[in-house]
Amino acid sequence: MDDVLSRLRVVEAEALARLQEAVSAAHIDALEREVLGNASEIAAARRGLKDLPDEKRREVGRGINEIVGRLGGRFAERRTQVAAAEEAERLRRERLDITLPGRGALPGAAHLVMQVLEEVTDIFVALGYTVADGPEVETAFYNFDALNTPPTHPARLESDTLYVEHGPDPEGVLLRTQTSPVQARYMEQHPPPVYIVSPGRVFRRDTMDATHTPVFHQIEGLAVDANVTFADLKGTLAHFAREFFGPEQQVRFLPHFFPFTEPSAEMHTTCFACGGSGCRVCGGGGWIELLGCGMVDPNVFEAVGYDPTAVSGFAFGVGLDRLAMIRYGVPELRYFFDPDLRVLEQFR
Repeated sequence: MDDVLSRLRVVEAEALARLQEAVSAAHIDALEREVLGNASEIAAARRGLKDLPDEKRREVGRGINEIVGRLGGRFAERRTQVAAAEEAERLRRERLDITLPGRGALPGAAHLVMQVLEEVTDIFVALGYTVADGPEVETAFYNFDALNTPPTHPARLESDTLYVEHGPDPEGVLLRTQTSPVQARYMEQHPPPVYIVSPGRVFRRDTMDATHTPVFHQIEGLAVDANVTFADLKGTLAHFAREFFGPEQQVRFLPHFFPFTEPSAEMHTTCFACGGSGCRVCGGGGWIELLGCGMVDPNVFEAVGYDPTAVSGFAFGVGLDRLAMIRYGVPELRYFFDPDLRVLEQFR
């Protein structure tokens, strides 16, 4: 029996030596199962106690319990040491130097075109207009037919318009070339009076250069009510020009043609840079072409279910990218689409 206890003391000594080398809780658990588990020599010695005489059983059992008690205490002590070391290492890795200044996020800003979009929208909202929105992928009916654009109009050619393959008619769905379809959709769903502006992206098959991009931004307006006249159109747009460019702005209207308005006009405004005396911005003429406008054609009213004998209205459309170029002296439209922070950071 002394041989059993002697062997177990050797097992204890070897276990304690290996325990000092354990550097993780997993290693300690594995060693404890090996030394004290059901398959260990200590467990086998306990199972053999039943074969010993009573006096020897008590002596050997007491010796085994002492060994198990010592090992259990050392295992618990080593677990505490390893846990403390792991915690200290984690704190060292995650340590923050609170004496350093904080690294704050750089403040962002809206893109220059978006700034202009919001400013122009606010001008018309202050006049009582409502902001209306619509899909960028449109049908030919809303983009052309409802706006009095005949099938033979060159804007309907694939050289000008980006069509989408959808359904049996490849020319039935397209990327909108203007935000005017929003006006047709809104009138279909709302009875007059109507006072709306519709800002958003539009798409045309243009080659990228200094003044053209296949994607650009537009805002269009529509006013429909009883007895709306061209004088109302002129007064509204003159107010817009003075709010956007300054109170000294003058405007002029030159006859033009648009399928969805009759009569139609181009609105020019005096150059904000030179006040009309002539400079590089306006090309020396003193005037800047700003937007297209006109009185809504009766055919447009009929297409959306309005009675053209009971109401009248005007519509206008202006390129927001062009407004931003004119006001801020940006020489190329491409700068608005290039991710060049040297350009964008100038307009925070």
